[in-house]
Parts: sequence; C-alpha cells; structure tokens
Amino acid sequence: MKVEQLVKATIRDIPDFPKEGIIFKDITPLLENTYVRTRILNKIISQIENLEIDAVIGIEARGFLFGMLIADQLGVPFIPVRKKGKLPLQVVSQDYNLEYGTATIEMHHDAINPGMKVLIHDDLLATGGTAKAAAQLVEKLGGSVSGFQFIIELLDLNGKEKLSSFTEDIQNIVSF
Repeated sequence: MKVEQLVKATIRDIPDFPKEGIIFKDITPLLENTYVRTRILNKIISQIENLEIDAVIGIEARGFLFGMLIADQLGVPFIPVRKKGKLPLQVVSQDYNLEYGTATIEMHHDAINPGMKVLIHDDLLATGGTAKAAAQLVEKLGGSVSGFQFIIELLDLNGKEKLSSFTEDIQNIVSF
C-alpha cells in the first residue's frame, strides 16, 4: 500500500474540535504505528532530498514530532517554534491568524544565523497562517525558507497561497 493510502486510512477525524464546525485531523494513530511512522519519514525525506537545508523548524506542538526526526535524518539542527511565553531566552515574535482565532509564535533570537536555509515542518497546512508566521520569523533573523513540508494539506483553505512568496517548494503527503 502506498504511504498516502496508509496515512489517509490511519488519520482520525474528530468533529467540532477545537471549535464547533472544525473537523480536526488527528495524527495520533500515525504516531502509534511504527510501520506507518517510518513510511511517513521516508516519504518526507524523499520529498526534500534536493533542497539545501541547514536546519529544520518544527512548529508547536505536532510539528515537533516529525520535525525532530527529519532533522536527525538530515544531520542538521532542530529549531522549535513555540507559542508565546514558552521559550526561556530572548525571542523574536510573530502574530498571525488561525482558521479559528489569532495567536503569537516565538523563536529564540539566536536560532537562525544570517544566510541559513531552513525547512519548516508542521503536521497540517490549513490557512497557512502559522507556517507563514514561522517563515517571517526566519526572515527577521536573516535566514531563508528552502521549503515547507506538511503531512496533511486542507485544500479548500488555500494555505499554499500564503506561503508561495517564501518558496515554491511546498510539500505534503496527503490532501483533503
């Protein structure tokens, strides 16, 4: 079975979470299955193998799960992007809109060196607001985005449109 089929068959839909009208794509079953998890990681690495990547950014919290694994496979640093107030050092911040509200993300002020090329990973691309905010943080620190990688893309929300000004390399494993 193709990895795309495995992912679609394994993801759980949770209706009305975190708000009424939202269908949450739960990746927990993907994490519980070592075979599926390994296939996902191998697929991600094949999608990004031609990119120049100096570091991998994972967006809190589910972007940490595969983001760290991707960084390990590539032999590059992993950089967490977290919700406001979660990092202990001086930070750079970026406000953004979600499909169901607003939020702020932060990164340590010394996480990116000028000229660094990064891959931004998260589990889900919806409206693109969180990933765009992460890319803006990278640029504030003098880096550039080599690519974006997501496990899931929700096509109807047109998130790629917000990201294409940073790079045309926007990958996902499955789309709904």
